[in-house]
Amino acid sequence: MNNRILIVEDEAKLREVLSDYFRSKGETPVEAADGVEALALLEEQDFDAVLLDIMMPGLNGLSVCRAVRKDNDVPIIFLTALSDEEDKLLGYELGADDYVTKPFTMSVLYAKTIALIKRNRRNVLSGSRMEAGGITVDLGAGRVYAEGKELTLTPKEYALLCCLMQNKSLVMSREQLLVKCWGYDYEGEARAVDTHIKRLREKLGGCAGCIQTVIKAGYRLEG
Repeated sequence: MNNRILIVEDEAKLREVLSDYFRSKGETPVEAADGVEALALLEEQDFDAVLLDIMMPGLNGLSVCRAVRKDNDVPIIFLTALSDEEDKLLGYELGADDYVTKPFTMSVLYAKTIALIKRNRRNVLSGSRMEAGGITVDLGAGRVYAEGKELTLTPKEYALLCCLMQNKSLVMSREQLLVKCWGYDYEGEARAVDTHIKRLREKLGGCAGCIQTVIKAGYRLEG
């Protein structure tokens, strides 16, 4: 499927390279040289994903992301030279879906972008019910079933399971899960996620294998 990708990057050469690469893959790139132009385009058109540079003059990427997330769930990937963990956590708090640190490989960026687009479409189609590997989450009722049996989960266990199912097949780092399930202001260690995942697996019983540990990366739900 031909996807419309908004590329927001103030460096003209990089913007051109990105556009050429995505076009060569059969996608439709649309360029914006700054944050103001990006917001104007997002008001006028629909996009399947946004590649958003953080360090831009005037309206930076963080401000753009904050504005977009008020009424738009389009997948956003930050393109950044920043590698500091606090900067990444702030980006996730504002609603970014992923980070790619410069310099990056075009093929990796493309793969991440397409994966996020597919995940977003699955979420839209699934409505208030998610299913994977024998696990069913009824979002409207707040109920969880594993192999047809209703489970009793704590709020954190429920939040972790929902996050993993919404990001099915994607690796979620402990830091991402902390931000999405505990909130940006949580001051504990990322290893708190491991404890809750362990308890969640125990309750899932025969479905526990759906939650896979990715060494030195985080967790991924398959099913």
